Amino acid sequence: MNSSDTPTVYGTEDILRSLCNSVTKVLSIATQSQIHYSGMVQRISKTCLKPDIGCFVLFDGGFSGLVVINFSASAAMELYSSYMLHMGMDKEGLATTHTSDEVGNVMGELMNQIVGDFTGKVARELQTHITQNQPKMLALNKQVMLSVDTNLDKPESRRVTFYTGSNNIFYLELAMDRTEFIKMNDFEAGEAPDPDELLAQVNGQPKTAAAAPDSNDHDDLLKSLGM
Repeated sequence: MNSSDTPTVYGTEDILRSLCNSVTKVLSIATQSQIHYSGMVQRISKTCLKPDIGCFVLFDGGFSGLVVINFSASAAMELYSSYMLHMGMDKEGLATTHTSDEVGNVMGELMNQIVGDFTGKVARELQTHITQNQPKMLALNKQVMLSVDTNLDKPESRRVTFYTGSNNIFYLELAMDRTEFIKMNDFEAGEAPDPDELLAQVNGQPKTAAAAPDSNDHDDLLKSLGM
């Protein structure tokens, strides 16, 4: 077989790279700052929520998995403040601590934008469909282990280090079943959404934090994760 006949294969690292690019794209636009990630990725055995504030999203469909982002207090406050100031909020009206419900709700909305951008790319580039649950953001003072509530034959977990514009650090963790997408036929991936439209969508969110989710729904989701 000639090298030109070798099919294109997309594996775990390719899916992870796509997710990382969604993180940098959405957060850079929302905060008008330069977000970047390390060129090295870690293989890890388990995913977990860590202090100071963490967010997780479950996805299912063409492939199943779990996405976790762990923020330090300084990283969360920088992203929250930059986002709210860019939306026109007065500095005096901002929350002053990462444990504030407003900070959690805003970071959860940004996570929702990230995973939404990612699922759109999955549909366009891999021609499959995945769904997501509503992101949950939790302020923590200790580590909490998470596992995907689904049957994974060969689970793989990865961790990537991210840096904010002020070089505060946060981490993304991805757990998913080992999988490969093999391109059998040539096709043109659909066009990505226009960045200006994404910015308008982000800025169109209310300046005040959304109401906190119902505590019973929140507790049920945590129980399903074994927490």
